[in-house]
Amino acid sequence: MADVKICGLSKPAHVHAAAEAGARFVGFVFFAKSPRAVTADEASQLSQLVPVGVAQVGLFVNPDDALLQQVLAKVPLDIIQLHGSETPDRVTEVKELMGLPVMKAVGISGPEDLPALTDYGLVADMLLVDAKPPKGADLPGGNGLAFDWRLLVGRHWLRPWMLAGGLTPENVAEAVRLTGAPVVDVSSGVESAPGVKESGLISAFVAAAAGDVAR
Repeated sequence: MADVKICGLSKPAHVHAAAEAGARFVGFVFFAKSPRAVTADEASQLSQLVPVGVAQVGLFVNPDDALLQQVLAKVPLDIIQLHGSETPDRVTEVKELMGLPVMKAVGISGPEDLPALTDYGLVADMLLVDAKPPKGADLPGGNGLAFDWRLLVGRHWLRPWMLAGGLTPENVAEAVRLTGAPVVDVSSGVESAPGVKESGLISAFVAAAAGDVAR
């Protein structure tokens, strides 16, 4: 069984659905190109609906300090998620400047990508192991793509980690079984269209990740 992060929330009903289903993390996207993007003001309203004990994660893609400060002035984030091409030095810098834990997303398509997880594990507080986006893709994540989960079998890193990339209510239990992921992160896998979350899919995903489904 694995804990769950529901990312890309933009509607109050789906924040409620994530919390009621038992998600341990909720994510807000601060990347204008994403169909799941929210403003600092919108996220501020949504954050008030998040129960105590559920961690609030802000997803940023190569953010400058001004954007981070603007969001943090209005949204009580618990974790900053860096989902772009940020270097290990930038990860360290963001941690020091913002005073919050930083989770770094690392895209995986083959074994040649795995060493980056070790490199970022030296500086980040958490790792997000995601599918590498296709070349030329507008979005660094949320593309509904998976990678070969067998690449992760038996591997360990210095930091806590989450698994993302192409996860759905139908395949998440198998992904957890293969990889041993302690946390799974989903966005497009609980949507009926890009950016349109479905409460029923959120509930089904959390249940499947926890092993609460009939075999």
